[in-house]
Amino acid sequence: MEKTLVLKSQLRENAGSKHAARIRAQGQIPAVIYGHKQKPVTVSLDGHDFVERLHHGHRLFDIKLNKKTEKVIVKALQYDYLGKNIIHADLIRVDVTERVKFSVPIEFKGTAQGTHEGGIIEEHLNKLEIECIVTEIPESILVSIKDVNVGDTLHASDIELPEGVKLITKPSTLIATCSLVAAAKSIEEVEEEQAEETAEPEIIGKEKEQDEEKEQK
Repeated sequence: MEKTLVLKSQLRENAGSKHAARIRAQGQIPAVIYGHKQKPVTVSLDGHDFVERLHHGHRLFDIKLNKKTEKVIVKALQYDYLGKNIIHADLIRVDVTERVKFSVPIEFKGTAQGTHEGGIIEEHLNKLEIECIVTEIPESILVSIKDVNVGDTLHASDIELPEGVKLITKPSTLIATCSLVAAAKSIEEVEEEQAEETAEPEIIGKEKEQDEEKEQK
C-alpha cells in the first residue's frame, strides 16, 4: 500500500534555468505541481528527502503550500546528461479515491527451470503500465519465473496483478523468454578458423608464371 509522506517544499517566485541551477546548488530540486484544473505552481523540494523516499519506492506525497496541504503523485522526473541526478520533477494533484495510470517496475523472482537445461532468461520489458487507486500503487510487480522452461514465453497477460490493479500494457506484450544458449566453440575449432583466416591466399597464375621462368632458363 502506498504511504502518504509529508515532503518539505517552498514556493518559487522566479523561473528560468539560472534560478533552477542556484536552487540545485543549495541541495533542492525544482518542481512543478499541476492538475485538477488548477493553475500550475512552481516549487522547490528538499533534494535529499525527495530522492531518499523515491529510492524506497514512495510516489505519493503531501505538500504544504500557503498553509494548505496538497496530495501529489510523482508523474515524471528529469535527469542530468549522465542520467544520474534528478534535476526536475513533475507532480500531479490527486485525490485519495482517484484511480491513476502509472508505470511500475517489474521484479523477476526465482530461478527458471529452463536454466538447468542450458537455457537463459531474456527480459524484454522492465516496467508495466497499470491503473489503480493512488493509495494502492505497488512499489513493483513481482513475476515468478521458477516454472519457466526452455522455449517458454511470458506475456503481460500472464502476470498476476494485486487486487484492484488493472493492466494497461497491451496483454500480448512480451515480458520474458527462455532460450537455449548457443553452444560454445571448442579450442580446436577456434584455432582452425584462425588458421584459415591467416592462410596465404592462392594467387591465380602464380604456378604458370613459375613454369614459364623455368622454360626460359
